Amino acid sequence: MAAVTIPVACGDAIRSPEAPNEAPSPSGSAAAALALVDSHCHIVFRNFDDDLDAVAQRWREAGIRRLLHACVEPSEIPAIRALADRFPELRYSVGVHPLDTEHWQADTAQVLRAAAEADPRVLAIGELGLDLFREKNLDQQLAVLRPQLDLACELDLPVIIHCRDAAEAMLAELRERRERGACPRGVMHCWGGTPEEMDGFLELGLFISFSGTVTFPKAEATHACARQVPADRYLVETDCPFLAPVPRRGKRNEPAYVAAVAQRVADLRGESLETVAHQSTANAEALFGLGLGPAADTV
Repeated sequence: MAAVTIPVACGDAIRSPEAPNEAPSPSGSAAAALALVDSHCHIVFRNFDDDLDAVAQRWREAGIRRLLHACVEPSEIPAIRALADRFPELRYSVGVHPLDTEHWQADTAQVLRAAAEADPRVLAIGELGLDLFREKNLDQQLAVLRPQLDLACELDLPVIIHCRDAAEAMLAELRERRERGACPRGVMHCWGGTPEEMDGFLELGLFISFSGTVTFPKAEATHACARQVPADRYLVETDCPFLAPVPRRGKRNEPAYVAAVAQRVADLRGESLETVAHQSTANAEALFGLGLGPAADTV
């Protein structure tokens, strides 16, 4: 595969990844028995163009029943919609990422509203949030965040929240909104905060989603969170093409690798992979209404 640069949208950018030959997932009957959800992915990026059918085959073999494709800015929406047409297991969100605030225009809220109302496969608003690691423009980020939170409440949709080095500001915003009945349900995606920060978001009713970072040996705070999070409040995701789990760290990530994330969460919790697969899928269904049904066994 030719070297490419992945647009920086979330997580840590990875450059010039090579497409792997296979996913780190259970094989044979073990994979067939799993029913996993990749609750956050970005397969619209161009480094999937050459082998997306093979990527899809691998996620199906790994037991991935649903993918939720996050949107980082409105121009992506037609391409993501086309992917949902191509892959019936894909659902998606619409929104503007905090590092893409330049894409927010006077009519953007209406564009997002129209896209959400036009397609029942739009199940969330986002990826929205705050990122004070890469940028310090808090006021500008809040100006883009707030109308999206309002839109989620208006449409009764959950939000997908990106929050990096910004837990204090995000908690303050959501707590103030809760006081006036304007705090939507949702998920803290690609969780990388402390247990204390996690408790604040759990108290607001939010879910916590673990990505490949939970497999990183030095991610001790994330490990503690995975052990402590209530069973009915966690999800698993890839955030692909970013943040491939160990042992493929630094390579291009893909949806099948969510099985490795689930396995690491299971190890940390002292539970079986099957237990974590079942629970995280049930949680994703409860939050997003993925249309899987109780058994989560059909596309």
